[in-house]
Amino acid sequence: MSQELKVIVFALADEEYGVEVEKVRTIERMQPLTRVPKTPGFVKGVINLRGVVTPVIDLRGRFGFPETQYTDNSRIIIVGVEDLEVGMIVDSANDVIDVDPELIDDPPEIVGGIKAKYLQGIAKVGEHRLLILLNLKEVLSKNEIVQLDNIEE
Repeated sequence: MSQELKVIVFALADEEYGVEVEKVRTIERMQPLTRVPKTPGFVKGVINLRGVVTPVIDLRGRFGFPETQYTDNSRIIIVGVEDLEVGMIVDSANDVIDVDPELIDDPPEIVGGIKAKYLQGIAKVGEHRLLILLNLKEVLSKNEIVQLDNIEE
């Protein structure tokens, strides 16, 4: 049996998504964001997180979902992608679960309006639960990472 994959589960537009625990630095409550001019619309700004300026994107905006008001459940999941830390605003962060890698299927072309390149796979969890696993390198593509790098300087 292969090694279980630890995944942080979060909600976005009525779907459940997952990201590998080892890529997550911290999960924060919503906090004031400082807007940065000349960035894509889904880049909401930066936060000062324990002395580190961290760019923050809204995953709803990134995937073309309608944006909503942030609530008490909204969270900023700080993830590490290559040498960059980025915050992703999600509707809520629910859970940490173990996923059997043998129960992860390749993503179909489009899932809930999200292109397959943003997805690592679809995990079957239990009888009726599907978890959409994100491919963080694509969610934050190289060009955008370069743009976000410039924010930090």
